Amino acid sequence: MSPASGLNIPLLPEHRAKEKHQASVSGAVFNVSTSIIGAGIMSIPATLKVLGVIPAFVLIVVIAWLADISVEFLMRYTHSGESTTYAGVMREAFGPLGSAAVQICVMITNLGCLIIYLIIIGDVLSGNEQEGSVHLGVLQEWFGIHWWNSRAFALFFIVVFVMLPLVLYRRVESLRFSSAMAVILAVVFVGICSVMAISAIIEGKTKSPRLLPHLDNQVSFFDLFTAVPVIVTAFTFHFNVHPIGFELGKPSDMISAVRISLVICAAIYFAIGIFGYLLFGESIMTDILVNFDRSSDTAAGALLNDIVRLSYALHLMLVFPLLNFSLRANIDEFLFPNKPLLSKDTTRFVFLTLILLTLIYLMAIAIPNIWYFFQFVGSTTAVCLAFIFPGAIVLRDVHRISTTKDRIVAPIMIVLAVVTSSIALSSNIYSMTRNKS
Repeated sequence: MSPASGLNIPLLPEHRAKEKHQASVSGAVFNVSTSIIGAGIMSIPATLKVLGVIPAFVLIVVIAWLADISVEFLMRYTHSGESTTYAGVMREAFGPLGSAAVQICVMITNLGCLIIYLIIIGDVLSGNEQEGSVHLGVLQEWFGIHWWNSRAFALFFIVVFVMLPLVLYRRVESLRFSSAMAVILAVVFVGICSVMAISAIIEGKTKSPRLLPHLDNQVSFFDLFTAVPVIVTAFTFHFNVHPIGFELGKPSDMISAVRISLVICAAIYFAIGIFGYLLFGESIMTDILVNFDRSSDTAAGALLNDIVRLSYALHLMLVFPLLNFSLRANIDEFLFPNKPLLSKDTTRFVFLTLILLTLIYLMAIAIPNIWYFFQFVGSTTAVCLAFIFPGAIVLRDVHRISTTKDRIVAPIMIVLAVVTSSIALSSNIYSMTRNKS
């Protein structure tokens, strides 16, 4: 078997046909859903403000549908060849350069997301300062400002006592319970937002959401495309398709798990989008948690705000190990292509895990705000992993299994991804240069 065939993926069995699969479809649904719902959920309400309710709903459905197609492409070509990893499938189609392209994209996407997760957790617990405005964290609001609830110490505690035990698991199926809890917390987050929004509607404190985008001198047609990368990033989970899928007994089980997860996540995304928009209207921020960081008129309202923020911070803590797993696996495969299974080399496994966790922690402390990351990654590495690479594999068709429908859908998917991402990237660069000037 080639080096890209999964030899360095710690959660994949070395002999697939001989080892009994223990993973369940329900566990796969929770793990896929957790891979999808990360920090992207917080930016969904802002996309409704940019696009309007109807275009945003259509965009969520279309991107979820394209994600389902791209996963089906990946799994079909994976099971037609000898590879057990995304990088291995690309190696079969495009050689070592294709494999390296996937690994680099996964490393950039996942490393950036994990840093953002810690930044958000730090913001929730210890607050931050943006544009001269100080936002207190939950710990500071409850206990005052002390050294032990500073950003650096609070994150250090979380990394050592929460993150480290979870990232030391060597099988993705072992994370099914933490993933289930993460999905439940996301539902709690949406549920509390819905209750608050409904209460605001009853009290007459909300405005009717915009159904269609409003274009004026400040918002151009091309600015609408900046919402696309945010939703693309929110549906990019392809780096975990193979680790989760190969712990299931049948390929069809993974397709079913992905489709169930996409429906659940699309519903959660649209629900938080509409309720968040109803709750905060045009004042909604790129990070919806910032909107909850404001004083409430009642003790119950303040408690709900804290519950929302803490539930989402805990959600991110439980999402962290899934993204860390695929990041660690791809770095190991990229740096040590000829080494034995990572899960069987304890020294290498622990060393790589600790190095990555330390790096992510230090960068989360050093970088105060990287929200533009969502838009730029969604326009580059995330869109490659989600749509461009799977479409290219189909067009290359090294196993001669593509259908006429595949050869029509794949180029359309690639063209749509390239065009929308190029426009979004150009708009973001122009917006940044305009703001600086």
